[in-house]
Amino acid sequence: MTRRAVVIGAGLAGMLAAAALSDAADEVIVLERDDLPDGPEHRKGLPQGRHAHLLLAGGLAAMEDLLPATSPRRLLLDAGAHEISLGSGMIGHTSEGWYRRWRHDGPTMLACSRALLDWVIRTAVLDHSKIQIRQAQVTGLKGTPGQVTGVRLSCSGEAELDATLVVDAGGRGSRITHWLEQLGVSGITERTVDSGLVNATRVYRVPEGAERFPMTIVYADPYSGRPGRSGMILPVEGGRWMVSLAGTRGGEPPADPDGFLRYTLDLPDPIVGRLISGAEPLTDVHLSRSTHNTRRYLEKAPHWPEGLVVLGDALATFNPVYGQGMSVAALGARFLGDEVRDGGLASPGLARRVQRGAARSVEAAWAMAVGQDVWYPDTRGGRPTAADRVVTRYSRRLTKAATGSYRAAAALWDVSSLVSGPERLLHPTTLLAVANGSLLPPLSEPPLSSVERGILRGLDRTGAV
Repeated sequence: MTRRAVVIGAGLAGMLAAAALSDAADEVIVLERDDLPDGPEHRKGLPQGRHAHLLLAGGLAAMEDLLPATSPRRLLLDAGAHEISLGSGMIGHTSEGWYRRWRHDGPTMLACSRALLDWVIRTAVLDHSKIQIRQAQVTGLKGTPGQVTGVRLSCSGEAELDATLVVDAGGRGSRITHWLEQLGVSGITERTVDSGLVNATRVYRVPEGAERFPMTIVYADPYSGRPGRSGMILPVEGGRWMVSLAGTRGGEPPADPDGFLRYTLDLPDPIVGRLISGAEPLTDVHLSRSTHNTRRYLEKAPHWPEGLVVLGDALATFNPVYGQGMSVAALGARFLGDEVRDGGLASPGLARRVQRGAARSVEAAWAMAVGQDVWYPDTRGGRPTAADRVVTRYSRRLTKAATGSYRAAAALWDVSSLVSGPERLLHPTTLLAVANGSLLPPLSEPPLSSVERGILRGLDRTGAV
């Protein structure tokens, strides 16, 4: 019998899942409803595709494991992506002050457009002869409450496709709960936490001489009692800056160019606005409101059918301002690959083990995202609990310490990059660093070199001092 794996969705999560299954299956068929571009171009089915994306160190390591022969890191860098060190390659203003830049680099992340990343990874995965993409709309699952045996399709009429294993990586629009109910599987718990965040992004040409200017972020303050407002400048391929603003309910960024610039200058620090006031815009302002956190607790379902795995945004979506979604999808795909390599596609209990394993990465990212979003005014779906207040007191002390303590900063980098789990924050060295606090005085201005300060002055058309 042919060992066939069917993956729903040809986005990043779907292509990584296909890579994870390629050695264990005789064939891997990826089903995608949308037309896929022939190059690194935006596609309709990706609501956040025009906004800033970061591939965190933990997610990049998982991709490297899934595609060892091609090295996604090298492919992306060759295509124009930027490698950014959390320790020395970025400027960050937080609610507790400016982060310092250290001589030690710390974890790195990759910055590029989402269109480029998807194109590079899809091309690399399709180099594997067992994997093919077919355009089709999945309408349901085939099987029983105890065993999924394929999918139902709508393509030139109704059809069915048998499979040993089905992976739903269909993104935010997945109908997995409805499909499970049709099979007779119930008891799925879901939670949504929505801060009402709106993303606004505009792309600029990097000004001459500013090609090596660090990635710049002004973080929102979740604890002020006011709507969160943030902004970042992300270097992407093609000599461009992707400038993304984000505001929670009541503090949303505007879509008009003049309002966009004013918003950047009204952030807790105006550095983003000062930099782009002298830069050439290349696009209009693009808005997105598809930003809520939603989690399906599939790993807690009373009964789970064999032959079905759910990964990526179909399992959990995160407020994109935290940059976790792609990396969580990669970690889930790597866990799937490890399991099928050890036991094959039809190993008893495989689906349940993978759902529980994928949930561990989801839980870490969910705690970070929701733990901040619940503090914003008018957030729907959750308010701070007593436990949230305890965790927040510690996390604020950690962030304050990280502005002047390398040990505290290193712990924060490792966890936010998904290199280490939350337990890293309770390691004795981290606890001691938090107890000692910042060992250096707070910075009164961004940690720029003399050359970078000259670039900022040269670009600033706002009259700021």
